[in-house]
Amino acid sequence: MGTVLLSAKNIVRRFGGLTAIDKVSIDLHQGAVHAVIGTNGAGKSTLVSILSGELPPNEGSIFMNQADITAWPQPRRARAGLGRSYQRTTIFPNLSVHENCRLAAQANKQKFWSWASAAKHCAYSNEAADRALELAGLARDAARIAGLLSHGGKRQLEIAMGLATHPQILLLDEPLAGMGPEETERMLGLLESLKSDLAILLVEHDMDAVFKISDVITVMVNGSVIAHGEPGAIRNDPQVQTAYLGEEQ
Repeated sequence: MGTVLLSAKNIVRRFGGLTAIDKVSIDLHQGAVHAVIGTNGAGKSTLVSILSGELPPNEGSIFMNQADITAWPQPRRARAGLGRSYQRTTIFPNLSVHENCRLAAQANKQKFWSWASAAKHCAYSNEAADRALELAGLARDAARIAGLLSHGGKRQLEIAMGLATHPQILLLDEPLAGMGPEETERMLGLLESLKSDLAILLVEHDMDAVFKISDVITVMVNGSVIAHGEPGAIRNDPQVQTAYLGEEQ
Protein backbone atom coordinates (compact mmCIF):
# COMPACT_ATOMS: atom_id res chain seq x y z
CA MET A 1 0.00 0.00 0.00
CA GLY A 2 0.97 3.61 -0.51
CA THR A 3 1.73 6.50 1.79
CA VAL A 4 -0.25 6.95 5.00
CA LEU A 5 -2.44 10.01 4.37
CA LEU A 6 -4.51 9.93 7.56
CA SER A 7 -3.52 8.42 10.88
CA ALA A 8 -5.50 8.27 14.12
CA LYS A 9 -3.76 7.20 17.32
CA ASN A 10 -5.46 5.93 20.49
CA ILE A 11 -8.74 7.76 19.88
CA VAL A 12 -11.16 7.88 22.83
CA ARG A 13 -14.63 9.42 22.74
CA ARG A 14 -17.02 9.45 25.67
CA PHE A 15 -20.65 10.52 25.87
CA GLY A 16 -21.27 10.98 29.57
CA GLY A 17 -20.49 7.64 31.19
CA LEU A 18 -20.51 5.76 27.85
CA THR A 19 -17.21 5.16 26.07
CA ALA A 20 -18.20 5.05 22.40
CA ILE A 21 -14.61 4.82 21.08
CA ASP A 22 -11.96 3.17 23.22
CA LYS A 23 -8.32 3.67 22.19
CA VAL A 24 -8.86 3.07 18.46
CA SER A 25 -5.95 3.54 16.07
CA ILE A 26 -6.23 3.43 12.28
CA ASP A 27 -4.06 4.32 9.28
CA LEU A 28 -5.49 5.15 5.85
CA HIS A 29 -3.13 4.52 2.94
CA GLN A 30 -3.20 6.00 -0.53
CA GLY A 31 -4.30 3.36 -3.03
CA ALA A 32 -6.29 1.32 -0.51
CA VAL A 33 -9.90 0.86 0.55
CA HIS A 34 -9.94 0.43 4.32
CA ALA A 35 -13.26 -0.95 5.57
CA VAL A 36 -14.50 -0.56 9.13
CA ILE A 37 -17.17 -3.09 10.06
CA GLY A 38 -19.05 -3.97 13.22
CA THR A 39 -22.49 -4.44 14.67
CA ASN A 40 -24.86 -1.52 15.29
CA GLY A 41 -23.48 0.59 18.12
CA ALA A 42 -19.90 -0.55 17.52
CA GLY A 43 -18.74 3.06 17.12
CA LYS A 44 -18.14 3.13 13.36
CA SER A 45 -20.03 6.32 12.52
CA THR A 46 -18.69 8.02 15.65
CA LEU A 47 -15.17 7.23 14.44
CA VAL A 48 -15.93 8.75 11.02
CA SER A 49 -17.30 11.89 12.69
CA ILE A 50 -14.13 12.22 14.76
CA LEU A 51 -11.85 11.73 11.74
CA SER A 52 -13.80 14.30 9.72
CA GLY A 53 -13.75 16.88 12.53
CA GLU A 54 -17.45 16.88 13.39
CA LEU A 55 -16.72 15.50 16.86
CA PRO A 56 -13.59 16.11 18.94
CA PRO A 57 -11.91 13.15 20.62
CA ASN A 58 -11.54 13.13 24.40
CA GLU A 59 -8.14 11.52 23.98
CA GLY A 60 -5.80 10.66 21.14
CA SER A 61 -4.37 12.39 18.07
CA ILE A 62 -5.17 12.62 14.36
CA PHE A 63 -2.57 13.33 11.68
CA MET A 64 -3.04 14.19 8.01
CA ASN A 65 0.08 14.11 5.87
CA GLN A 66 2.00 14.04 9.17
CA ALA A 67 0.45 17.33 10.33
CA ASP A 68 -1.40 17.20 13.65
CA ILE A 69 -5.02 18.08 12.79
CA THR A 70 -6.61 16.95 16.07
CA ALA A 71 -7.82 20.47 16.88
CA TRP A 72 -8.76 21.42 13.31
CA PRO A 73 -12.48 22.07 12.67
CA GLN A 74 -14.27 20.22 9.88
CA PRO A 75 -14.09 23.05 7.28
CA ARG A 76 -10.32 23.31 7.64
CA ARG A 77 -9.93 19.54 7.25
CA ALA A 78 -12.15 19.62 4.16
CA ARG A 79 -10.07 22.37 2.59
CA ALA A 80 -6.93 20.35 3.32
CA GLY A 81 -8.30 17.39 1.33
CA LEU A 82 -10.56 15.37 3.62
CA GLY A 83 -13.96 14.53 2.11
CA ARG A 84 -16.84 12.49 3.50
CA SER A 85 -20.31 11.21 2.76
CA TYR A 86 -23.13 10.51 5.20
CA GLN A 87 -25.53 7.65 5.88
CA ARG A 88 -28.39 9.80 4.60
CA THR A 89 -28.27 11.45 1.20
CA THR A 90 -27.12 15.07 1.46
CA ILE A 91 -27.62 16.64 -1.93
CA PHE A 92 -29.54 19.68 -3.18
CA PRO A 93 -32.46 17.84 -4.83
CA ASN A 94 -33.92 20.85 -6.64
CA LEU A 95 -30.66 21.80 -8.34
CA SER A 96 -28.99 20.15 -11.30
CA VAL A 97 -26.37 17.47 -10.87
CA HIS A 98 -23.72 19.89 -12.15
CA GLU A 99 -24.84 22.65 -9.79
CA ASN A 100 -24.49 20.31 -6.82
CA CYS A 101 -20.88 19.63 -7.74
CA ARG A 102 -20.14 23.25 -8.60
CA LEU A 103 -21.39 24.40 -5.21
CA ALA A 104 -19.20 21.81 -3.47
CA ALA A 105 -16.16 23.04 -5.37
CA GLN A 106 -17.06 26.67 -4.68
CA ALA A 107 -17.49 26.04 -0.95
CA ASN A 108 -14.08 24.42 -0.76
CA LYS A 109 -12.26 27.28 -2.52
CA GLN A 110 -14.17 30.45 -1.80
CA LYS A 111 -13.22 33.69 -3.53
CA PHE A 112 -14.40 36.50 -1.29
CA TRP A 113 -12.64 39.02 -3.48
CA SER A 114 -14.86 38.12 -6.47
CA TRP A 115 -18.12 39.33 -4.95
CA ALA A 116 -19.00 41.32 -8.06
CA SER A 117 -18.91 38.26 -10.34
CA ALA A 118 -21.66 35.63 -10.57
CA ALA A 119 -20.46 32.47 -8.82
CA LYS A 120 -21.94 30.27 -11.53
CA HIS A 121 -19.38 31.69 -13.97
CA CYS A 122 -16.37 30.75 -11.81
CA ALA A 123 -14.04 28.79 -14.12
CA TYR A 124 -12.40 26.89 -11.27
CA SER A 125 -15.71 25.65 -9.81
CA ASN A 126 -17.12 24.63 -13.17
CA GLU A 127 -13.97 22.80 -14.21
CA ALA A 128 -13.83 20.99 -10.85
CA ALA A 129 -17.49 19.98 -11.22
CA ASP A 130 -16.95 18.70 -14.77
CA ARG A 131 -13.95 16.65 -13.67
CA ALA A 132 -15.78 15.19 -10.67
CA LEU A 133 -18.81 14.17 -12.72
CA GLU A 134 -16.58 12.50 -15.29
CA LEU A 135 -14.75 10.55 -12.59
CA ALA A 136 -18.02 9.52 -10.94
CA GLY A 137 -19.61 8.41 -14.19
CA LEU A 138 -22.29 11.11 -14.11
CA ALA A 139 -21.14 13.39 -16.92
CA ARG A 140 -24.16 12.51 -19.07
CA ASP A 141 -26.49 13.41 -16.18
CA ALA A 142 -24.97 16.85 -15.55
CA ALA A 143 -28.09 18.76 -16.58
CA ARG A 144 -30.58 16.51 -14.76
CA ILE A 145 -32.32 17.63 -11.60
CA ALA A 146 -30.50 15.83 -8.79
CA GLY A 147 -33.70 14.76 -7.03
CA LEU A 148 -34.74 12.75 -10.09
CA LEU A 149 -31.70 10.47 -9.98
CA SER A 150 -32.08 6.90 -8.78
CA HIS A 151 -31.01 6.15 -5.22
CA GLY A 152 -27.72 4.80 -6.50
CA GLY A 153 -27.28 7.84 -8.71
CA LYS A 154 -27.77 10.14 -5.74
CA ARG A 155 -25.09 8.25 -3.81
CA GLN A 156 -22.78 8.58 -6.83
CA LEU A 157 -23.53 12.30 -6.86
CA GLU A 158 -22.51 12.58 -3.20
CA ILE A 159 -19.16 11.05 -4.07
CA ALA A 160 -18.86 13.36 -7.07
CA MET A 161 -19.50 16.34 -4.77
CA GLY A 162 -16.68 15.11 -2.59
CA LEU A 163 -14.41 14.69 -5.61
CA ALA A 164 -15.16 18.26 -6.67
CA THR A 165 -13.20 19.44 -3.63
CA HIS A 166 -10.06 17.61 -4.87
CA PRO A 167 -9.73 15.36 -1.80
CA GLN A 168 -6.86 13.12 -0.85
CA ILE A 169 -9.02 11.11 1.56
CA LEU A 170 -12.65 9.99 1.32
CA LEU A 171 -14.63 8.84 4.36
CA LEU A 172 -17.71 6.96 3.14
CA ASP A 173 -20.41 6.08 5.68
CA GLU A 174 -22.60 3.27 4.29
CA PRO A 175 -22.59 4.40 0.64
CA LEU A 176 -24.27 1.14 -0.46
CA ALA A 177 -27.26 1.38 1.89
CA GLY A 178 -30.54 0.76 0.05
CA MET A 179 -28.89 -0.20 -3.24
CA GLY A 180 -29.85 -3.13 -5.42
CA PRO A 181 -27.25 -5.53 -6.88
CA GLU A 182 -26.73 -3.55 -10.10
CA GLU A 183 -26.27 -0.24 -8.30
CA THR A 184 -23.94 -1.88 -5.78
CA GLU A 185 -21.73 -3.25 -8.55
CA ARG A 186 -21.62 0.17 -10.20
CA MET A 187 -20.58 1.80 -6.92
CA LEU A 188 -17.90 -0.81 -6.25
CA GLY A 189 -16.54 -0.24 -9.74
CA LEU A 190 -16.42 3.49 -9.03
CA LEU A 191 -14.52 3.00 -5.77
CA GLU A 192 -12.08 0.65 -7.49
CA SER A 193 -11.43 3.25 -10.19
CA LEU A 194 -10.84 6.01 -7.63
CA LYS A 195 -8.67 4.31 -5.04
CA SER A 196 -5.30 4.57 -6.79
CA ASP A 197 -5.23 8.32 -6.13
CA LEU A 198 -7.01 8.35 -2.77
CA ALA A 199 -7.15 6.84 0.68
CA ILE A 200 -10.72 5.55 1.19
CA LEU A 201 -12.37 4.63 4.47
CA LEU A 202 -15.52 2.55 3.95
CA VAL A 203 -18.09 1.91 6.68
CA GLU A 204 -20.49 -0.69 5.34
CA HIS A 205 -22.86 -3.50 6.38
CA ASP A 206 -22.86 -5.35 3.04
CA MET A 207 -20.27 -8.02 3.81
CA ASP A 208 -20.10 -9.39 0.28
CA ALA A 209 -19.22 -5.90 -0.96
CA VAL A 210 -16.76 -5.31 1.89
CA PHE A 211 -14.78 -8.46 1.19
CA LYS A 212 -14.85 -7.78 -2.54
CA ILE A 213 -13.56 -4.21 -2.51
CA SER A 214 -11.45 -3.87 0.65
CA ASP A 215 -7.68 -4.08 0.93
CA VAL A 216 -7.74 -3.84 4.73
CA ILE A 217 -10.53 -4.41 7.26
CA THR A 218 -10.85 -3.20 10.85
CA VAL A 219 -13.49 -4.87 13.01
CA MET A 220 -15.04 -2.96 15.91
CA VAL A 221 -17.20 -4.21 18.79
CA ASN A 222 -18.46 -1.95 21.57
CA GLY A 223 -16.11 0.86 20.60
CA SER A 224 -12.96 -1.25 20.50
CA VAL A 225 -10.98 -2.88 17.68
CA ILE A 226 -11.03 -6.68 17.94
CA ALA A 227 -9.31 -7.48 14.63
CA HIS A 228 -7.41 -5.78 11.84
CA GLY A 229 -5.90 -7.17 8.66
CA GLU A 230 -6.43 -8.35 5.11
CA PRO A 231 -9.88 -9.68 4.14
CA GLY A 232 -8.84 -13.33 4.12
CA ALA A 233 -7.43 -13.14 7.63
CA ILE A 234 -10.51 -11.30 8.91
CA ARG A 235 -12.92 -13.80 7.35
CA ASN A 236 -11.12 -16.67 9.08
CA ASP A 237 -10.61 -14.98 12.45
CA PRO A 238 -12.53 -17.01 15.08
CA GLN A 239 -13.14 -13.95 17.25
CA VAL A 240 -14.63 -12.05 14.32
CA GLN A 241 -16.79 -15.02 13.33
CA THR A 242 -18.21 -15.25 16.82
CA ALA A 243 -18.65 -11.54 17.46
CA TYR A 244 -19.85 -10.29 14.11
CA LEU A 245 -19.89 -12.48 11.01
CA GLY A 246 -21.62 -15.41 12.72
CA GLU A 247 -20.14 -18.81 13.41
CA GLU A 248 -21.54 -20.20 10.16
CA GLN A 249 -19.09 -17.98 8.29
